[in-house]
Amino acid sequence: MRNLTLLTDLYEMTMMEGYLTSGTADSRAVFDIFFRPKDELAYAVFAGLEQALDYVENLHFNEEELSYLRSLNLFSEEFFARLENFRFTGNIYAVREGEIVFPYEPILTVESTLFEAQFLETALLNILNHQTLIATKAARVCSVAKGGVMEFGLRRAQGPDAAIYGARAAMIGGCNGTSNVLAGHEFSIPVKGTMAHSFVMSMPSELEAFRAYAKAYPDSCMLLVDTYNVLKSGIPNAITVFRELREAGHEPLGVRLDSGDLSYLSKRAREMLDEAGFPNAQICVSGDLDEYSISSLVSQGARIDSYGVGTKLITSETVPSLGGVYKLAAIEQNGELKPVIKLSESAIKVTNPGFKKVIRIYDSKGMAQADLIMCKDEELPDGAHPLTIFHPVETWKQTTFTEYTVKELQRQVVKDGVRLVKSELNEAISYAQRVRGEFWEEYTRLDRPHIYKVDLSLKLFGLKQKLLTNS
Repeated sequence: MRNLTLLTDLYEMTMMEGYLTSGTADSRAVFDIFFRPKDELAYAVFAGLEQALDYVENLHFNEEELSYLRSLNLFSEEFFARLENFRFTGNIYAVREGEIVFPYEPILTVESTLFEAQFLETALLNILNHQTLIATKAARVCSVAKGGVMEFGLRRAQGPDAAIYGARAAMIGGCNGTSNVLAGHEFSIPVKGTMAHSFVMSMPSELEAFRAYAKAYPDSCMLLVDTYNVLKSGIPNAITVFRELREAGHEPLGVRLDSGDLSYLSKRAREMLDEAGFPNAQICVSGDLDEYSISSLVSQGARIDSYGVGTKLITSETVPSLGGVYKLAAIEQNGELKPVIKLSESAIKVTNPGFKKVIRIYDSKGMAQADLIMCKDEELPDGAHPLTIFHPVETWKQTTFTEYTVKELQRQVVKDGVRLVKSELNEAISYAQRVRGEFWEEYTRLDRPHIYKVDLSLKLFGLKQKLLTNS
């Protein structure tokens, strides 16, 4: 495993030096990671926890790194003495991978010394922002596709790491495979793919190319039919080869369309394949797809069984960053953990203070109704008494639940520096599928989704107002 210890912004380390100089380095501190509402991000699918915990677990400075830092002439010997034996010794709380989360609520919380907790900021944001963004994009794509979605973005991703971990995140978001062989190897996820146009063009004719591929893969033969002309040669030649396969005792997998009017072509291809006696031959499409183009194809009645989605998924083209932030929520003062708040002329940047937890409220049918951000020391609602919540800004908007259950979203994943959980990918995929079913479609639809309630408990609301008034 690569040592990612220096995967940080310089200002994290200059602040750590400043904490040493001011005598606050060993003060206990609480930092929250959350994301702000942005463009299409009404919700997000949390991903990247496994790599984040790998990073925390393996934090250490080797001699070469210490030598490099010394060459910057920025830090004291006291600072280097701390780095020589640096390990994370605090606590981390996080939601599970695959959880649906909403703006402003803590998805990961770090509780440690100020010196340690500050250092984690950049790398944790780098890891979690990226994978959560791609998992969310994949979830949006998969939510509208009437069929399986394969991640095809390797060649267009912003570098190898983005491609590898993007493929992992896409699986959590709902994809059923990837074209990325290294990701398949790293994470034991299905790899999928057939041929490119170059294979067809390299042969004397399209028919000969199809026969060559069928010979190589008689039981998983999917042919790319748009190199020349889909309806005049691609589908007819595919049917010819499919018949030859059947005569030899094999059944074809199907055809792939990568260009043109995919709705019209898929309908005509379906008719031609059915008439030729291949109703089970699948039609896969690819070619600069995203949730909007797929939604349009579905609304047009396109006859498509699966989708290969590349560039616009792996880069999250329409929303290229999540906007997750890492903010101080509490700091030790005079032996006590004191809540702190960040103020701003922009209301969106005012933080929620204190050590917190988040609960999800479900109705009697097990459907998610709202999330409630609470102070860490508050007792959970027991379900036996009515629970009233209110909008954190428009406080006259209130909802009372009488028949409900609650779930605390975060769990402790690191205790006193010791990792408590492994975030297995298959478990995250299964969990994400289950969680998706807990939300009404109105909250996750593409077009003007309902705003899901994320409120503050009365105690946390009072604390925030007090700090706002006294600041």
